[in-house]
Amino acid sequence: MFEVSFTQDDIESIAEAFREMKEPVTLYVFIERDRNRCRYCNNTVKLVESLAKASAQVSTPPLLNYVIAEKGVNDDLFEKFRISRIPSIALLEGYIRYIGMPAGEEIRGLVETIIRLSTGESGLSERSIRRISELKAPVYIEVIVTPTCPYCPYVALMANMIAFEAYKAGNRAVVADIVEAYENPDIADAYNVMSVPTVAINRQVAFVGLPYEEQLVELVYDTSMKLWVREQ
Repeated sequence: MFEVSFTQDDIESIAEAFREMKEPVTLYVFIERDRNRCRYCNNTVKLVESLAKASAQVSTPPLLNYVIAEKGVNDDLFEKFRISRIPSIALLEGYIRYIGMPAGEEIRGLVETIIRLSTGESGLSERSIRRISELKAPVYIEVIVTPTCPYCPYVALMANMIAFEAYKAGNRAVVADIVEAYENPDIADAYNVMSVPTVAINRQVAFVGLPYEEQLVELVYDTSMKLWVREQ
């Protein structure tokens, strides 16, 4: 089991990264009402509290905020963000979601996702942004990750930014889920995941390993266009 434990140096490093933030970002954290029934809920809340603490060190009021949603109490938020697994974290109105606690290496990807949502800059190339703006049909991206995988945060960040660029373009066609394999073994088993990161698009394995940005964007684009053609 991964425990959340930040040293003061860790908090200060995250706070320094958060100096880049420009606009507020809210994390929605979905947990059991009785946290003792949920193995990772307390640690997920602790993680988010630590990130908010880091934000508070560099901005007043803090630019990173969070909302705790408890199952059976805040079911309207569960429905709004289409949450069926606990714990989960949702950003960008639920178009970016972490299914399971983002631990270990994944924290870096979460921090960078927060910063890019705040600045409004995805970091994707102009060609990628143009391709994403042309998506015609819904695309559901799942990135299967583990806390110890050094490449997973990069793929997770790319998937998140594809969803972000679609959102910015007014196209609510892309949802990116970052799925923690140890906490969601049924999802990993469904895709026969043998190594991570594994990327599934519209519930089909599309890539195993670390794709180039252009590769992932083209996979998303091709999936969307093929679906759109079939629906005509």
